[in-house]
Amino acid sequence: MSTRVIAGTAKGRRLKLVPGDTTRPIMDRVKEALFSILSRRIHDAQVLDLFAGTGAVGIEALSRGAAHCIFVDLERRAIDTIRDNLRTTGLAGRADVRRANAFQVLNGPVTPCDVIYIAPPQYHTLWADALRALDTTPQWLAPAGVIVVQIDPKERTPIALNHFSPYDERRYGSTLLWFFQHTAEAAPDNTEDPPA
Repeated sequence: MSTRVIAGTAKGRRLKLVPGDTTRPIMDRVKEALFSILSRRIHDAQVLDLFAGTGAVGIEALSRGAAHCIFVDLERRAIDTIRDNLRTTGLAGRADVRRANAFQVLNGPVTPCDVIYIAPPQYHTLWADALRALDTTPQWLAPAGVIVVQIDPKERTPIALNHFSPYDERRYGSTLLWFFQHTAEAAPDNTEDPPA
């Protein structure tokens, strides 16, 4: 499987995949659907790509006009792949690539982000741990921001959070995208283009 940048300044550029099976790459059709949903949120956005893997989501955001992206992954092979992909796409100047434990980053200095993407390895409940860590420091999410969790539908379980509420979810085969925002701003119903 290969992946590419779908739109924006780096449109069509092929991205390297991380060797091995420790990452959960996003299919191009799912990525296209995701950015169709996020559309208006991306321009000038600050993005946090947790468990970034290839960096495909953060790179797509940068290509489409995001101001900056923080890529976080603990795997050396993932970090090398992200850096290679940023060089290939010419987007390294707006990226901060951190080889770090995602939870240490979330417990450190806060950078408010408009979009936070969580796509950890499958079946380890890390997605729920990451949401709970963000719930402890909700300032990571900008007031009108969105958290997107990418999981296998089989991993979906209810989660109790104090500061965030789910407002949408979309299933694409074996991939589920689950959307959260600050509770006070939770959308009353599912919309194709969530309010900015």
